Amino acid sequence: MRLVTYDGGRIGYLADDRVVDLDGIVGATQSGGPSAMRRLLQRWDEVRDSLPAPTPHNSIPLRDVVLGAPVPDPTKIVAAPVNYRDHKSEMQLSVDISDLAVFLKAPSSIIATGGAVVLPYSDRRVDQEGELAAVIGRRARNVSEAEALDHVVGYTGLLDITMRGGEDRSTRKSFDTFTPMGPWLVTSDEVGAVDAIDLDCTVGGEHRQKTSTANLIWGVAKLVSYISTVMTLEVGDVIATGTPSGVGPLTAGDLITLTLSRIGTLTATVVSNDPGPSPTGTRKR
Repeated sequence: MRLVTYDGGRIGYLADDRVVDLDGIVGATQSGGPSAMRRLLQRWDEVRDSLPAPTPHNSIPLRDVVLGAPVPDPTKIVAAPVNYRDHKSEMQLSVDISDLAVFLKAPSSIIATGGAVVLPYSDRRVDQEGELAAVIGRRARNVSEAEALDHVVGYTGLLDITMRGGEDRSTRKSFDTFTPMGPWLVTSDEVGAVDAIDLDCTVGGEHRQKTSTANLIWGVAKLVSYISTVMTLEVGDVIATGTPSGVGPLTAGDLITLTLSRIGTLTATVVSNDPGPSPTGTRKR
């Protein structure tokens, strides 16, 4: 099933080319409370087999809605550095995820498919990194690798936009607009084998990244299991699984397109608001 957030925070699922509204299942979002999507995921095991069938009264054409990020407010985004060997080679690194573990991205960096990535500085290179993202559906703490995927409700596309430099990864990857996500959340049962998803990313019509998740150094199960020994994973949390080789610089006017088989296509444009130079990282740049 493909779950969507749309039109300012409503939730639904896709039935062919129509969005079936599910707001009635979770009720109105309370100010300061979790999003409708997070509340739906908290009840997913209870409600997934009794969702309303599409009718002309409870659904609207997909073309008439504005999609939001599938989970607009995860408590955290956990990301995997250097998790493909070809990316390790292109970055000329001697270390990978087995040495580096994971890092956090700010949830405030999330934007929806079709949104704009804003270049923050005039003197810094910013790259695209196309990734598969896993979304947690059951609270996870100290789970084994064998049971880890039982805690994943589904998958979506994610662009881990990255400013190059000597600052900490979490800083360089957490600028507002630096995490396009979407277009929707595809539940695990529909995705099937998560170690056989094809990834393809283009920028400005130029093909840059192509791989399969079979090439991950740490697969999704190992990532979830390891992260759960470090921090408790809450429902709706997002795990970015890493990017393959082919990262490259972005310029204003670029269109980024990330396609994941059995999931869908995420897009983002690149804009620049005439920024000044970076105030940090000057000594090692």
